[in-house]
Amino acid sequence: MSLQSSIERLAEQSELENNPDAWPVFLEFRDALTQGRIRAAEKIDAHWQVNAWVKQGILLGFRMGALVETRSGSLAFVDKGTFPARQFSLPDRVRIVPGGSSVRVGAYVAPSVICMPPMFINVGAYVDEGTMIDSHALVGSCAQVGKRVHLSAAAQVGGVLEPVNAAPVIIEDDVLVGGNCGIYEGTLVRQRAVLGAGTILTRSTPLYDLVRDEVYRAMPDSPLEVPESAVVVPGSRAVRKGQAADLGISLYTPVIVKYRDEKTDRGIELEDWLR
Repeated sequence: MSLQSSIERLAEQSELENNPDAWPVFLEFRDALTQGRIRAAEKIDAHWQVNAWVKQGILLGFRMGALVETRSGSLAFVDKGTFPARQFSLPDRVRIVPGGSSVRVGAYVAPSVICMPPMFINVGAYVDEGTMIDSHALVGSCAQVGKRVHLSAAAQVGGVLEPVNAAPVIIEDDVLVGGNCGIYEGTLVRQRAVLGAGTILTRSTPLYDLVRDEVYRAMPDSPLEVPESAVVVPGSRAVRKGQAADLGISLYTPVIVKYRDEKTDRGIELEDWLR
């Protein structure tokens, strides 16, 4: 029986305490997730596909786990024992700079990733080679982060476990996410995009493209999508009806002001030196 079939079978069972297969299957699943051999979403034939069974396996781990207490110096933590904090070593080739960062077992962190303190990577996340997770940044559960991405200080990449068929946030290769950005609710950021500091992207946020005269929105069967090489900054749009219009109120909206060019690339080339 395949690992996927085993996880799906266990997820349907209401009682797992007396099932001798549950723990071996879960531990095999958790190791595969940590090693990046399976992932919550993957790109197949240029399209991102959600692997719902992987989310089922993570939820299964929370069901099976008991609360345990762990200590680090004078600090104590209480959490499900099935997804403890990861312990990295030199062969992992992941830079964990001292200062209070945490990565859960069940998150894949590729060689050459840089973790600046303090930051957090949750279970099910996938962080690919050459990416920098800056101070106070969050990579939520099942979020997918590509190669050579920079998540700047305090950037938040939202996570999702339920419903299991919901797409996680996906950030493709060579994306720059500015400080204090928030990317949530399954937003897809295509490769080489640049998000200016403070940009917020959600399913309910329309994205205005001033270059192509387009408005991008999430649809019932697809997330909000940031086009390849788009440069997005925080903006606002006036409310034109009712009392809000009388009061001159504007609502936040992200705006594409240009597409990445040589000048944009020069502005971020410092990244190579930092790595």
